[in-house]
Amino acid sequence: MVTALYVTSTETFSGKTAVCIGLARRFLADGLRVGYFKPLSFTARQEDCGAVDEDTQVIRRTLGLKEPPEIICPVLITPRLMEVIARGEAGDLIGRIKAAYSKVAEGKDVVIIEGANNIASGSLIDMSGLEVLQAFDAKGIVVVRYRDDLVIDHILIAKRVAGERAIGAVINSVPADRLDFVTRDVAPFCERRGIKVFAILPQERQLMATSVNDLVEYLGGEVLCAQDRLNELVENVMVGAMGVDAALKYFRRKPNKAVITGGDRSDLQLAALETSTKCLILTGSLHPNPIVVARAEELGVPMILVRHDTLTAVGIVERCSGRVRFHDVQKIARFEEMLQARFDYQALYQALHIAPKGSSK
Repeated sequence: MVTALYVTSTETFSGKTAVCIGLARRFLADGLRVGYFKPLSFTARQEDCGAVDEDTQVIRRTLGLKEPPEIICPVLITPRLMEVIARGEAGDLIGRIKAAYSKVAEGKDVVIIEGANNIASGSLIDMSGLEVLQAFDAKGIVVVRYRDDLVIDHILIAKRVAGERAIGAVINSVPADRLDFVTRDVAPFCERRGIKVFAILPQERQLMATSVNDLVEYLGGEVLCAQDRLNELVENVMVGAMGVDAALKYFRRKPNKAVITGGDRSDLQLAALETSTKCLILTGSLHPNPIVVARAEELGVPMILVRHDTLTAVGIVERCSGRVRFHDVQKIARFEEMLQARFDYQALYQALHIAPKGSSK
C-alpha cells in the first residue's frame, strides 16, 4: 500500500518545494519507490505550449519522473479557469485530481504531495489541504519560514486544523542569533503540544540568493553580454551613485553582488567590474560604452539594460530578493545537504510507519 506524505506551508517561498525534493531524494537513496504529486497549482505561467507549473517542471527533471506534467499537476488555476470555476462550469476537477493521483501512485512506496501556499488554498474546488489529506489518507508536514518567535502559532494552527494527520514541522531560515532559542525552547514546546519538529534549518545566504536570470525576468531587462552566466547567484545588491574616487572602496564591501547604476556611468561600471560582481543592472534604457560591455564579457559579468529609473529598479530587485526560488541546482544541492545533517529521518519513518529498503550511505 502506498504511503502519502503531504507537504504544505504557511506562505509562499517558504522552502516547501526544496523540502519535497530533499525528502524524495532521501527516500530514493533509501531504496523506496517515490512519486511526486501536486494536485493544484496557483502559480502557473503561460507559455507558447500553454500553462505550465515551474515547480512541477523542476521536480520532474530533478527526480527523473516518467509521468507527464499534466498527470503530476493535473489542475492549473489560471485566470481563465477561475472564471470557469466561478460560473460553476469547471466540471469534475476533483475526479481529475484523484485519477491523476492513482496513476502517480501506481507501483510506488511513497508519494510526496506538495500542497499550495497554505492549508486553506484549494477550497474553491473543495480541495483544500485538509481535504487533500483526507482524500489520499495522507500524513502532513508543514514548512514554516521563521519570521519571528510567533512561528509557534503557525505550527500549532496546522496541528489544530489537521489533527492527527499533522505529524510534524520544518522550521526554515532561522537567523543565527535565534537558533539556540528555537532548538532549546520552540521545538520542545511544539512537541509537548503534539507536533514533532523534524528539522530546524538555519538561514543561509546562498539559499536566500537570487539568480541573475530571475533578476532579468522580474526587471524585464535585456541581457547585453555574458548570457551563459545567468545562473549565477546574487547575494547582495548595491547602488552605484557616488563619485568615482569612492566607488572602488564601496564596491569591495560586499561580494557576489548586483550593482544598479545608470547606463551612462561607465566609471562606476568599470569600478564594479574590478570587484566581486555577478551582474550590472543599467537603468534608464541608457546603453553603456562598448568598451565596458567588452570588459564585462571578458570577465563573464552579465550587463542588464532596463527601462526603469534607478529607484524603481532597486524596489523591484528588493522584492525579487524576498521571493526565494529553489530551481537552481546549487541551491537544491545545498538544501539537501542541510536536510541530511538536520532532518530527523528516523522519526519521520516511524511516523509514516515505513522503513528504508536500503542504505542511504
